[in-house]
Amino acid sequence: MIDVRRMQMLRAVVTSGSITAAARNLGYTPSAVSQQLATLEKEAGIALLERIGRGVRPTEAGRLLTECAAVIGTHVAAAETALADLRAGRSGRITIHYFASVGVVLVAPALAALRREHPGVQVRLQLSEPRDPLAEVRDGRADVALVVRPDDRPPVEDLRLEHVLDVRYRAVLPHDHPLAAKPALDLIELADEPWVASESAGPCLDVLLNACGAAGFSPDFVVDSQDYATAQGFVAAGLGVALIPESGLETGDSATVVRELRNPEPIRRVYAAVRRSAPPQPALRTFLAALHEAASG
Repeated sequence: MIDVRRMQMLRAVVTSGSITAAARNLGYTPSAVSQQLATLEKEAGIALLERIGRGVRPTEAGRLLTECAAVIGTHVAAAETALADLRAGRSGRITIHYFASVGVVLVAPALAALRREHPGVQVRLQLSEPRDPLAEVRDGRADVALVVRPDDRPPVEDLRLEHVLDVRYRAVLPHDHPLAAKPALDLIELADEPWVASESAGPCLDVLLNACGAAGFSPDFVVDSQDYATAQGFVAAGLGVALIPESGLETGDSATVVRELRNPEPIRRVYAAVRRSAPPQPALRTFLAALHEAASG
């Protein structure tokens, strides 16, 4: 196999016109360069240089390897530049999984910060539902996922979960509901009400069911919806009551009222999941820091 470093030495000799000049430019002795070229000729199985007076010129095989060395040198330089850009966060790609209700409050400002600091990084945003975002991160198909994680869940192997934000749920009632006059509601007060489901199966629904279980009842879901805006519309139509996280509330709807909850107050704990074994990524560090900044703001 032909050694690439010896090919670059051959290129230096051909470009310089002599072994002595090339040795001086490379910082080697002429005998060291000659030995390396002799080894290269053995690897190639053909003469690479011929002497002309005090200098040398390449044979056809020597010109071929010299041209190849130039191309290789260009590719190596390009690779080194690309690697430097990746290390510095000037290029690359980051895949982010999130769920809809944190898109505005967390992902949008964090993504804007990422764009400002790392404009050359490609960002791939994906809604988590219905896939398991933790599996995507663990398998390397995503770099970070925003997830809801109850306090009693065990640690996830190979993943680090950074707590980002606590989102409180609020009761949404028709504006003429008998409980609408109260500024805050005990969760048990909604036990006998028809409920509009605002969550699909998964950890978000578990937050609601666990809170209701702690209050001593199971909610009677009479209408199912796949998004918070639709759920509020069903509530406005008088079909039932709903519990919706603050980040998912539609403001300006005069047909409904929003009230605080207590005893217990359902809280959605949002975490950013990343792989423990993932190599350092400046863009990922920036995005995680921006998530925390958006949550604190």
